[in-house]
Amino acid sequence: MFRPQEPLPTREADLLEQLRAWMAPSPGLCVAYSGGVDSTLVAAIAHEQLGERAFAVTGVSPALAPHLLQEARLQAGWIGIRHRECATQELEDPAYSSNPMDRCFACKRELHTHLQPIAAAAGSAQVVDGVNLDDLADHRPGIRAAQEAGVRSPLAELGIDKAAIRCLSHALGFPWWDKPAQPCLASRFPYGESITAERLRRVGHAEAWLIRNGFTRVRVRSQGLVARIEVPRDRLEDLLRLADEASLVPTLLNLGFTSVSLDLEGLVSGKLNRVPVSG
Repeated sequence: MFRPQEPLPTREADLLEQLRAWMAPSPGLCVAYSGGVDSTLVAAIAHEQLGERAFAVTGVSPALAPHLLQEARLQAGWIGIRHRECATQELEDPAYSSNPMDRCFACKRELHTHLQPIAAAAGSAQVVDGVNLDDLADHRPGIRAAQEAGVRSPLAELGIDKAAIRCLSHALGFPWWDKPAQPCLASRFPYGESITAERLRRVGHAEAWLIRNGFTRVRVRSQGLVARIEVPRDRLEDLLRLADEASLVPTLLNLGFTSVSLDLEGLVSGKLNRVPVSG
């Protein structure tokens, strides 16, 4: 059992016990596992409570940055849960590749088309995901696709929000407790701009280069062939220094971008979901 390495506040201690109680009676759990802090907490407690009757599955496609897949593998090994990967083909679906506002619905529908037979073959395991309470208030079309596929979300059902997830993960000693949110690479493109494997690769390589140069929280938004870099506001000067001292611009141009810009507002999650104000 994962034991807290520091005292938990009463609310979080109660939530942890509720999460354990939610998992314990299940005959088997298949965790839709991205490697993010949310689904990793679900995977960890599922493994703690069910042992070999719990396993995690990661959908792999060009929209998943290679470094995130590697992190998912390492984290699964750290918590001890069985982990497998399955290739998904959402890029072949125009409902995804044309990049409409409900693109995530098509993505999750594709993922759960694969997870359902995997779960069934494992003795009718229940598919669960890492959707938390905060996600329910955001623009998340993928949640509807998961619900239609019969997926359950223990964190959301128990009222566990992101702050509680990080608190629990930190107290349980998970090294990734403060891991930045990393939505899939398709989220870097404005709605209506088509998504291809090559465009995803370009953005993924650009972000990987920036991460290697010290920017763990970064987005490279792709608008046509223009790269617009977002980093937290307190790192803007660091990025400008990097542009002066290193090959930031040449690197991104070599990847196929035609120009590189810096978003002065800084990194804002979900920025492309904003609706322009008319008038």
